[in-house]
Amino acid sequence: MSEDRYILHIDMDAFFASVEQLDNPKYAGRPLIVGGNPEGRGVVAACSYEARKYTIHSAMSGARALRLCPHAVFVRPRIARYREVSTHIMEIFRRYTECVEPLSLDEAFLDISEDHHSMSEAAQTAEEIRRAIFEETGLTGSAGISYNKFLAKTASDLNKPDGLSVITKEEAKDFIASLAIGKFFGVGRVTEKKMHKLGVRTGKDLLRFDQDELISLFGKAGAYFHAIARGRDDRPVQISRTRKSIGTETTLPSDITDLSQIEEIINTLAQKVEKAMHNKGVAGHTLTLKVRYHDFSTVTRSLSLSDPIQNAEEILQHTPHLLRTTDAGTIKLRLLGITLSNLSTNDQKKPVQLQLPFANSETDELE
Repeated sequence: MSEDRYILHIDMDAFFASVEQLDNPKYAGRPLIVGGNPEGRGVVAACSYEARKYTIHSAMSGARALRLCPHAVFVRPRIARYREVSTHIMEIFRRYTECVEPLSLDEAFLDISEDHHSMSEAAQTAEEIRRAIFEETGLTGSAGISYNKFLAKTASDLNKPDGLSVITKEEAKDFIASLAIGKFFGVGRVTEKKMHKLGVRTGKDLLRFDQDELISLFGKAGAYFHAIARGRDDRPVQISRTRKSIGTETTLPSDITDLSQIEEIINTLAQKVEKAMHNKGVAGHTLTLKVRYHDFSTVTRSLSLSDPIQNAEEILQHTPHLLRTTDAGTIKLRLLGITLSNLSTNDQKKPVQLQLPFANSETDELE
């Protein structure tokens, strides 16, 4: 292992809004706002880049957002759907390293120091991860790489959307010196105003204060500000070992309706899920089949069982029934996926009430 650290921060681009545009092509290229009813007391949870051109941002009232962009499309959040996509993205991360620290549904730190010996190697891996995310989900993410968490997270914001930025140790000093104080991770709007009153507008200005002065002004955060102004951040990437599901999916080379082809693909997916289950020593009580049609509309069908599914053969016992509840065979498909959730270790038996297949709700567009 290299003695140097290579920390990667990936932040999905306009995540909630991008998922909505992916699932509903009619929203592509349009100013889209995910949030509550603008006619009431709704608040913007997220918005597309097209909406951001009108200075709309998260936490803004829906009413104000509507005034800024009267032709914006408002949709209600679908947290279950975003969580589903997030789970897939986190699984992609863990193909490259187990050292993953999710910060939210749409961003995470990864420590990829192991088996990397240069920043250029780490950058290549970051591009592989971003490419895998796009190929498997249709979404883009921006990445930042550096030798610590502060700089990696800062770098991921430099080239958004769909960009990659690298900050090396040699570049860090000058980069931090010229960085606007509001861009420092951990400096919110209130702290930024206080910094400005002290004459601190860039990292260079922050260097005028010693650690004791900053602690007296900002409490414990003062020590952190003192360190990052000098490029120091020894915080480790905190590994999250909680695994809520195991799954895989594939976007097909061309849209298909042939059921024999579909069954063959499902068989391959089941084998991959079995391998992942065995590697992690887990079984799943809930099986979910995901189908995306040629028009990008997506449905899932799930079945929960009292005895856990432990191998591909058991998965394939139930997928034909789930498949029959979709329009596979009559409407062309572009993606298939299988997920096992409600996990337990192989030696556990967790009673779960038998449930009939159900579908995710569709996007609820506000009038």
